[in-house]
Amino acid sequence: MELLYFVLASYGLTFILVYGKIFEDLRPEKDYSKKWNTLFHCPLCIGFWVGCLLFLINGETELFTFDYTIANFFYLRLAFCWYFLSAFNGG
Repeated sequence: MELLYFVLASYGLTFILVYGKIFEDLRPEKDYSKKWNTLFHCPLCIGFWVGCLLFLINGETELFTFDYTIANFFYLRLAFCWYFLSAFNGG
């Protein structure tokens, strides 16, 4: 159940950061010639960093509590990326 909470929290935060109107003024304009701008318009790019952030604040929340190991770090990132790709690519 904790994995589901982690994936939903990652998905929600990523969606808000990439597509939400609340951060529209903070996001730079789409200009793919500048690599830094790509980060703010790419759900998988932002999703990776959101997952890192959520994993790091893992001990401060009771919503999900995973052990701080390098294996869990990569496992949670892979789980989120798999979920995000399957949700937006139809399967």
